[in-house]
Amino acid sequence: MQFLKRISLARHQQVLLFTLMAFNSHDGILKFHESVVTDSGCKLEDVGDSGCLNQPRWPTFTGNFKNGTTLAEVAKKLHPILVRAVAQTLVAIFIDQRYADKVIEQTLRQNPKAGSRDRAFIAETTYEIVRNYRLYSEILGKQPQTEADFWKIIGIYLSLNFEPAPTQEPQTGSAQKDLHQKLAELKNETAEDDSDAQLVFPDWTEFEGLNPQEIRKKAKSLESKRAIRESIPDWLDTLGARELGDRWNDTLTWLNRPAPVVLRTNRLKTTREALQQALAKEGVETQPVGDTDALVLERRQNVFRTKAFKNGLFELQDYSSQLVASFLAPEPGMRVVDACAGGGGKSLHLAALMENKGRLIALDTQAWKLDELRLRARRAGIANIDTRPIENRKVVKRLYNSADRLLLDVPCSGLGVLRRNPDSKWKLSPEHIENLRTTQQEILQGYCQIVKPGGRMVYATCSILPSENEGQMQAFLASDAGKNFRFIAERKILPQDEGFDGFYMALLERINPAEKS
Repeated sequence: MQFLKRISLARHQQVLLFTLMAFNSHDGILKFHESVVTDSGCKLEDVGDSGCLNQPRWPTFTGNFKNGTTLAEVAKKLHPILVRAVAQTLVAIFIDQRYADKVIEQTLRQNPKAGSRDRAFIAETTYEIVRNYRLYSEILGKQPQTEADFWKIIGIYLSLNFEPAPTQEPQTGSAQKDLHQKLAELKNETAEDDSDAQLVFPDWTEFEGLNPQEIRKKAKSLESKRAIRESIPDWLDTLGARELGDRWNDTLTWLNRPAPVVLRTNRLKTTREALQQALAKEGVETQPVGDTDALVLERRQNVFRTKAFKNGLFELQDYSSQLVASFLAPEPGMRVVDACAGGGGKSLHLAALMENKGRLIALDTQAWKLDELRLRARRAGIANIDTRPIENRKVVKRLYNSADRLLLDVPCSGLGVLRRNPDSKWKLSPEHIENLRTTQQEILQGYCQIVKPGGRMVYATCSILPSENEGQMQAFLASDAGKNFRFIAERKILPQDEGFDGFYMALLERINPAEKS
């Protein structure tokens, strides 16, 4: 199993070029917060706090770490202000129960003079700790409750992410390590090993009492406990094993790997090949995926300041998410309804497939999301989208028997996109998932009549649970409303299948009454 999915600053070859990007779990799209990326220098007024954090200048994290970087070397580069920023961010996520992407965005906004390397450290370290939160808490011996506790958690993270001694041979090859590989390296280590003396922390009061060697031994002892090793709640481990069986182990491993950044070509303005060339001229290297409009970034970087983005040549959307619109297969001139449009990632794709012809009605219960969709549509050059907030049932009923195509991208657990939103596994509960199943079936029952006889409907989720996917299809088709539909096809995607998000989609056709007679 993978233990540390991206070995942070010591292992990741270009991690210091990391740009903060916050993911929307439902659409599988990537949002960019422009205000947090300007590298305006390293000067900062006195922080004003006591102790070692009272510094007159913002510290630039100048480490350019190679394979084999040691904890002792990191200690010389690391500055307490950066660690403090991570600790406070973690407090907001786990104690105040705020969403990780929003908290990180706020942290970086509050420190606008921090350089890109400092942002890289804050964002990268925070996300890695969120992914491995349970493991680190078990090693600590308690649930962190204070900022001081989270300093300890950061110390545990550092112990497990960097080489134990400068005398080790540099590692070559992959930047990521599997948990079993990591722990296998430790099996012959003993407390008397000379290399242990080289494994030291920065000489800070906040790290007093932490013993890196004991931390590594404790991690090894927890290897056999899957829920701890993969850092998920026990109830989620039980649920996943029950629903996915033998596939759950691999699924968990992949859900703990950082997600790739995928672009969707806006075919209204360009082709994938032309977009790839345009991006390459701006220093953005990509690789095509399949025979779709998708391009995968070879490394994380700020693509939102490229001319290609400003000119509306692409959107950010995971590869699996891009398959949904194609599965519905709208045609130019059709009347299409996206009944759970959200920020509009799939609406924009549907409009592009319709070649800007016909009419696409985007619905959502939250009007502010539709406002975002209109802005994105303007940049993409899309003119056939009509946004309508669902203020009451009449909004839906007025559309009955009118659509050639209907997309129901329903609210779900988001377990297929945990790699983009690792903090959501700590906010979910069995009760919440059960409530979501009820909502999903209500949407199916209440919205299915939007599609006219002979038209087609896609039910989609970014969940990997059969109870949210094929189980909902079976229940719907057995209901009175579902008897008016025939099942055409389905597609199930687990993250280990192709390395992208987990998704489910089912295609149904509304039966024409003339066929029944």
